[in-house]
Amino acid sequence: MADAAEKPNPTEARISAHGMPDAKGWSVAARNDALARLREMGLPERRDEYWKFTRPDSLTAATAPQAAVFGNDEAPLFGDMDRLKIVFVDGEFDAEASDPLEMEGISIERLATSDADLHWARDLYGKLEARGQSPVPRPLAALNTAAARDGVLIHVTGKPSKPVSLIYHHRSDSSDAILHHCIKLDAGADLTVLENGPAAARFNKVMEVDVADDAAFHHVRAQGRDHERRAATHIFARLGARSQFKSFTLTVNGVLTRNEAVIELTGDDASAHIAGACVGDGTFHHDDTVFITHDAVNCESRQVFKKVLRNGAIGVFQGKILVQPGAQKTDGYQISQSLLLDEDSQFLAKPELEIYADDVACSHGSTSGAIDEDALFYLRARGIEKGQATDLLTLSFLAEAVEEIEADALKEEIMARLTAWLGRRRT
Repeated sequence: MADAAEKPNPTEARISAHGMPDAKGWSVAARNDALARLREMGLPERRDEYWKFTRPDSLTAATAPQAAVFGNDEAPLFGDMDRLKIVFVDGEFDAEASDPLEMEGISIERLATSDADLHWARDLYGKLEARGQSPVPRPLAALNTAAARDGVLIHVTGKPSKPVSLIYHHRSDSSDAILHHCIKLDAGADLTVLENGPAAARFNKVMEVDVADDAAFHHVRAQGRDHERRAATHIFARLGARSQFKSFTLTVNGVLTRNEAVIELTGDDASAHIAGACVGDGTFHHDDTVFITHDAVNCESRQVFKKVLRNGAIGVFQGKILVQPGAQKTDGYQISQSLLLDEDSQFLAKPELEIYADDVACSHGSTSGAIDEDALFYLRARGIEKGQATDLLTLSFLAEAVEEIEADALKEEIMARLTAWLGRRRT
C-alpha cells in the first residue's frame, strides 16, 4: 500500500488538469500569489466549516463532468433591452456575437489581450479576492485568479447610456470555463451589469468590483436554462463613501450552484444590497454564501434570499454580517426564507451576526415552511385551479427578493421569466 506521501494531491491534480495560462505583464504577480495561496489552503472539502452543507466534489475534480447541452426555445433574456452585449462561449470570447467594446463613459478590454506592464487593473485583479480569503478561505476563487484565461476589464468614468450585458453560452458537453471580471467605478460613476446564460458544464467565475465615493453599481444575474450546470461564482466588492452596490440573482435549474458574495463597506454612508430568488426541482442544490463587513460609519446592508424547493431539491443559505469596531450607526438586515412544496426538500441555513460596535441596528431571520393552506383555499374558492393558485402564492413569496432590483423594467422581466418557468413545471 502506498504511504500518505504517495497519495495524489487533489489540488495539484486540478491545477495540472486545467493548466495555468501563459500570462504576461501586469497580472503575473497576482496570479502567482493566488497560486501560492491555493496550494497553501488546498481545495475545499466537505469537512470545511463553510462547505458542510454542500459537497464540493464536482467543482474540485480534476476533469469537468459530462453535461448534455439542452436546446432552448425561450426568448433571450433582456432581449428587448438596449444593451452592450459581450458574449463568451464555453469561456472563450465570441467577437462576432459581441458588440464593439466601446461606449461613452466607459472603457472595456479583455483580460486575455491586455498584457501591458502598466494597467489600472493591476491594482484590482486578485486584490479584493485576496482580501476576501480572511477569515474564511475561498480556494475556488484563488484558483480562478491563478487560472483565468479571459474576462472583461471595465473602467467606468461616467454614466454609460446602457447596461453592459455579459452573455454566456454552453456548446460543449464537457467544457470547464473560468472567467475573471474586474470592474472599477470612479467617483460619481454609475453602471448596470447584466449576466445570463449557461456558461459550461462546470463554471468558475470571479467578479471584483471597486466602487468609489458617490458611485453606484447595479448587477442583475440570471442562472438558468442549463439543467446540468455546476457553477461556483464569487463577487468581491469594496464600497467607498456614499456609494451604492445592488446585486440580484435569479437561479433556476442546475445540479449544483454555489454563489458567494464578499462585500466590504469601507466608506461612510455606503449601502450594499444583495438578494436572490431561486426555484429548484429534483437534484437541484443551491447555495448562497454571503459575508458583509461594515467598517465605516452609518452604512446599510441588506441580504434578502428566497428559495422555492420541491421534489427533493436542497437550498442552502450562509450569511454573515460583521460589524468592525468604530462602525457605529450600522444598519444590517438579513432574511433568508424557503418555501418547501413537498416533504422531501430541504433548506439549510446558517445566519450569523458578529458585532464590535454598540450603536447599531442589526437583525437576521430565517424561516422555512409550506404553502399557506388558508391562502390556497381562498384562491381556489374563487375559481383558480390549484396549480395556478400555487404559482401565484409562490410568486408572491419571491417578490420581496425581486423588489431589490432597482430598475422596474428588469423587475418585470425577471417576474415574467419566473411566471413562465413555474407554468411549464406545473403539476
